[in-house]
Amino acid sequence: VQLQASGGGLVQPGGSLRLSCTVSGSFFNIHAIGWYRQAPGIQRELIAAISRGIPSYSPSVKGRFAISRDSSENTAYLQMNSLKPEDTAVYYCNADLKITQRASLVNYWGQGTQVTVSS
Repeated sequence: VQLQASGGGLVQPGGSLRLSCTVSGSFFNIHAIGWYRQAPGIQRELIAAISRGIPSYSPSVKGRFAISRDSSENTAYLQMNSLKPEDTAVYYCNADLKITQRASLVNYWGQGTQVTVSS
């Protein structure tokens, strides 16, 4: 199982970016997908997650970011609007999934994608 994150880049304050996280490989189902971010010198934080179609957000991004999931493509998206310099970080996707129907949930990480908000 692999998670592939993409969509990062350089954007001006107030701008938007959309990150994608595609889950590939052999597995039974995806229980939840989340987006984390880590800025230099700061602990990695969970900013958005979606499970059973229900999204949740950290206070720092609520109202500006939106997480969604395309189950047919095993892909999750993070639409980031009204970006601020303090949103600058490496963004990681994370998934809880089952390899088989009877297996326990296993947690996987994708590689990070850099988001830089600067004028």
